[in-house]
Amino acid sequence: MKPLLHNPAAQALARWSARRPELICSKAPIAVAFSAGADSTALLLAAHARWPTRVVALHVHHGLQDAADAFEATARATCAQLGIQLLVQRVDAAAAPGRSPEDAARQARYRALAAMALEAGSADQPGAACVLLGQHADDQAETLLLALSRGAGLPGLASMGEDFERHGIWFGRPLLSVPASELRGWLEAIQQAFVDDPSNLDVRYTRNRIRAQLMPAWAQTFPGFLPMLARSARHAAQAQSLLDDLADMDLAMTGEPPAITALQSLSDARQANALRRWLRRSAQVAPSDAQLTELLAQIADCRTRGHRIRIRLADGLLTRHGEQLHYLPPI
Repeated sequence: MKPLLHNPAAQALARWSARRPELICSKAPIAVAFSAGADSTALLLAAHARWPTRVVALHVHHGLQDAADAFEATARATCAQLGIQLLVQRVDAAAAPGRSPEDAARQARYRALAAMALEAGSADQPGAACVLLGQHADDQAETLLLALSRGAGLPGLASMGEDFERHGIWFGRPLLSVPASELRGWLEAIQQAFVDDPSNLDVRYTRNRIRAQLMPAWAQTFPGFLPMLARSARHAAQAQSLLDDLADMDLAMTGEPPAITALQSLSDARQANALRRWLRRSAQVAPSDAQLTELLAQIADCRTRGHRIRIRLADGLLTRHGEQLHYLPPI
């Protein structure tokens, strides 16, 4: 492969940041989630080149594998070489019984990144302006294929957005259009050290099976498929945005929590759309198809004062309280 003359992460970061003038105008630190892998290394170098005095690296030590200490050591060496401040937080990312190990690790990682981002900066500029994540075009394609395999709706098919907020911190994904091979190829061309996570080869995990088995088959059958899947994800995200706008209009009429009689004036499709939006926004939960079908049936039957609604949803309970629906989170 012909060596790349320029860091492809730098070009993507320039395009991403140009659409976010508030980030450019801010003097707060720019944090980079830095695992020491290829994608986050290329992103860290790009961010450091763009904002030489503002970048801080955040490393999460999951403690889930023996190689974790080597990841931290590489992260420390890279940041020392570049003169970049590095914050490290060790977490217990072990999954509780019956819970997905991948989900447990992801939740622990975001909590740790948010906590470190709040610590970054100085007395006059507390907290980071944002946390940049190194997820790239291959990750986006894998996310879309994973969503398809699970029969996901538009929110799942939209895959990963370029921006989102979690735990009070703004996160950004500037590399979603960049293939992993370009990032790795550039790092190898300049002989920049990075680590390979051995857990990525563990095909017990669904995403790893998609990466190892399905992605190569797609590449052989549909060369250059990554931009096509990314385009599909963008179309789904645009359609979901319109549905969110419609849900907001309907919820302005039904109230939040929504009034049952007001919901009954809507079609089933608009009820379902509004309920998903309300639950996602107010409780960060998403009903399954079966739960939503049952809820719509109970709303349709709710014509008397004594009619009860009681549906298990995620770890909580959806109930009727007076003339409104209420979601009770787990205690």
